[in-house]
Amino acid sequence: MYQRMKSKLLLLGLFSTFSAFSQSDEMGNWVMYFGQNKIKDRWSIHTEVQYRNHTVAPVNIEQLLLRGGLNYHLAPHALVTAGYGYVTSYDEADSSTPLSKEHRVWQQFILTNAVGRVKFEHRYRVEQRWVSDDYKNRLRYRLMLTVPLNRKIMEPGTIFLGVYDEIFVNTEQTFFDRNRLYGALGYQFRPELAVQVGMLYQRVNAYGKKYLQLALIYNPDLRKNSKD
Repeated sequence: MYQRMKSKLLLLGLFSTFSAFSQSDEMGNWVMYFGQNKIKDRWSIHTEVQYRNHTVAPVNIEQLLLRGGLNYHLAPHALVTAGYGYVTSYDEADSSTPLSKEHRVWQQFILTNAVGRVKFEHRYRVEQRWVSDDYKNRLRYRLMLTVPLNRKIMEPGTIFLGVYDEIFVNTEQTFFDRNRLYGALGYQFRPELAVQVGMLYQRVNAYGKKYLQLALIYNPDLRKNSKD
């Protein structure tokens, strides 16, 4: 029964992802770094850089996103975060000057659970955004599934599948902001180091676009270097 359920989840995720990707001929590129560094037993630092491009080759910048935050781990399966982000957006025809600059304060709650080998992650995020001269509030929810393919658990040497869907909504004006559907293969080199290569389909109102994504996840434990 478990094997049938796992196969159905994998097939559904892959079918939904690639079906959505086939709806758009345009493609960009995102190169990303994510870090979560433990500084105390219940505290860690979130660091993130995303270099987003209008085109597949990383030579035509669309956005540069810098984000940091402080995490408090309520339990092994739950954490809360408060942080700040800075985002600059650029026109495809001219990347010399940003079209807009955004200062973003954000809070989130992440809850994880497992069903067999499948890990479910629920991420709830609230954002307060100062985009140029405009202030906006936005709510986000992401459901992500991570499935080790060649091992029973996530450990060094594991090839894994990651699939997520995330919806964004505004509190004023247009309610629906955007939706992101993502599918990727990853490799766990060490407990603190992994890479993912995948595709994301983003729909903003009636416009959709695909993005090739390369992500580096590096989570060294900074407590090991302390003198305490």
